Amino acid sequence: MRRIIIAGLILLQVSSLRAQNKPFSMQDAVLGLRSNLAVEGLGAPVWMNNQHTLVYQQKNVIYKIAAPKFEKETWISLPGMNQQMFGKDSLKSLPAIDWNNSKAYFTIKNDLYFIESTNDKGFTTAAPVSLEKGAANITVKDKLIAYTVDNNLYAIDEQGNVHQITKDRASNHIINGQSVHRNEFGIKGGIFPAPDKSKIAFYRMDESMVEDYPVIDWNPVAAKNENIKYPMAGHKSHEVTLGVYDLNTKKKIFIQTGMPADQYLTCVTWSPDAKHIYIAVLNRDQNHMKLNQYDAVTGAFIKTLFEEKSDKYVEPQHELVFLPGSNNEFIWHSERSGFQHLYLYNTSGKMIRQLTSGAWMVNAIEGINASANELIISSSKESAKEKHLYTVNYKNSSLKRIDDAAGVHTAAVSDDGKYILDVYSNSTTPRIVNMINNKGNIVKQLLKAEDPLKEYKRARVEEVTLAAEDGTPLFGKLIYPTDFDPNKKYPVIYYLYNGPHVQLVQNTYPASGNLWYELLAQKGYAVFTLDGRGSSNRGAAFEQAIFRQLGTLEINDHLKGVAYLKSLPFIDGNRMGVHGWSYGGFMTTSLMLRQPDVFKVGVAGGPVIDWSMYEIMYTERYMDSPQDNPKGYADNNLLTKTKNLKGKLLMIHGAQDDVVVWQHSMKFVKSCVDNGVQLDYFVYPGHAHNVVGKDRVHLMQKITDYFDLYLK
Repeated sequence: MRRIIIAGLILLQVSSLRAQNKPFSMQDAVLGLRSNLAVEGLGAPVWMNNQHTLVYQQKNVIYKIAAPKFEKETWISLPGMNQQMFGKDSLKSLPAIDWNNSKAYFTIKNDLYFIESTNDKGFTTAAPVSLEKGAANITVKDKLIAYTVDNNLYAIDEQGNVHQITKDRASNHIINGQSVHRNEFGIKGGIFPAPDKSKIAFYRMDESMVEDYPVIDWNPVAAKNENIKYPMAGHKSHEVTLGVYDLNTKKKIFIQTGMPADQYLTCVTWSPDAKHIYIAVLNRDQNHMKLNQYDAVTGAFIKTLFEEKSDKYVEPQHELVFLPGSNNEFIWHSERSGFQHLYLYNTSGKMIRQLTSGAWMVNAIEGINASANELIISSSKESAKEKHLYTVNYKNSSLKRIDDAAGVHTAAVSDDGKYILDVYSNSTTPRIVNMINNKGNIVKQLLKAEDPLKEYKRARVEEVTLAAEDGTPLFGKLIYPTDFDPNKKYPVIYYLYNGPHVQLVQNTYPASGNLWYELLAQKGYAVFTLDGRGSSNRGAAFEQAIFRQLGTLEINDHLKGVAYLKSLPFIDGNRMGVHGWSYGGFMTTSLMLRQPDVFKVGVAGGPVIDWSMYEIMYTERYMDSPQDNPKGYADNNLLTKTKNLKGKLLMIHGAQDDVVVWQHSMKFVKSCVDNGVQLDYFVYPGHAHNVVGKDRVHLMQKITDYFDLYLK
């Protein structure tokens, strides 16, 4: 009997070892975390209006969990929706549900359906609201619906009356009710219903003065050209105004934001009483912002509450957040101290108090608990590599952390701020979902996800901290080859991005940050990533260090990473590869040309090659205009440096890229030809700035094969 038990244990141990030795396929590495290896979670959780009830979707079921027990119960199932709406199985899957406080809604073709709870814990759908064919940018507030068709703006009021708000889309150059300024400055849409639903504010963008740019569709024969408006740095920009339509009087006015016409309008916010609109007006140089108040009825300018200036740039990204029950006190986000913090102001423009301070960033206001005079926020206070949840008292600025686990936390907060859905992961924790109260006490653990990678052969990941030339700490990660042998020499692949608004190194799951890195580790590579100066979540000085010289200071930081790697006895300094996409593609190409003896192989995807050909809003923030900073543009123009290339370089671009337009890499190819330099090049027809879907597996296989060919 004892022998049988021992034999059984041995078999179990062998089985366990086999289970943990599974290699990653390219499909697993590229798409797995969004498909077969996805971490279990609660899909799109949303609190219902004025209730302690959370709803979320998993597969074809929408669930409810409600205080005090927060027990899971089915609210809407696919069979139930089919039976109630159609009496038969018309829908093969639940439609994408959008949430409007207590009401959920979805669209099928041109019909919009509202879903409401019933007293018996069921649901009901009213007769659908018919929208115009081609409706897009659908925005709903209670039962007020606004949308665009062919760049004109329409609304259906709560009585069911249809309003055509704009009729000036006679030309392709006028766009109403949509995101403007190429989605910079935190702009996510262009329709702003008033709190009392009496009016709708909307962006109107005139692009007639912007040069046409060709984007070729290669599918039809013959291929077809579709011109877009692409405002390049130093050229003419589009002109934006903000309109206001009164649903009662059916009159439309435009806010008198003044000149120059190419200024930026962002942080659009209604006053709670719907009498005023606040706009952060930013000059084209992006170094002078005015927070202005306007009359919502006449459009007249009332006053400037305050201004923010910088010798580099100001980047307003957040709407005003008015305190509960107040029409004249609001929270303002600002990086004026060098870090993103919160300030309490009144509408006279007086700062009442600074609510947060220190060498860390406020990431977001997640919710408000009016009864306790508290904001619920997320921030990097504990670590720039983590995000935690706090309460901030807006009466006395007291701060308290309300989560207790390492990692990156996200929150969904009930309307009254009493309950918070705390979702987090860290390097060893795939995902935990807790319901907590505003004191930080766990009310109930709703989910502890299993590790979907437990059967796979995993790489060892080590956190690294280096020092930039000025002593600034730089955070990185080293991923060891699996089956690591300290007596062997390994090739290394250096993955980087390093542009603003992106952070690669965080304490989240998986520890590697990317399963493709782990596939490379299984193939015998070491992989290294580093967030150099210029990247996100470290404060203004860290990000703005690259101002007017994109691609110069970052190289110095990555050379520190290279020196660290070469100091390791198991790294082969003669077999180093580098890869990045977009800004990372620019950095990859920069390193291959400006430090040609460092990397043997590079793969650059969607790279900026000449910043004078990139969009105004982003480029002029970080580089000023080409007219004002000719040296900065010249120093970092990679077209002038192709003759320096020594290693093997593969450049990849999407043929329909409307972000970093195809011309960047095409001009680079021409420069290589002119200088007799050999370059490997590949294009993905049908793809824009990123290669997505099943074709991404092809992309990453190509990149991997290229490294195998020249580094192994």
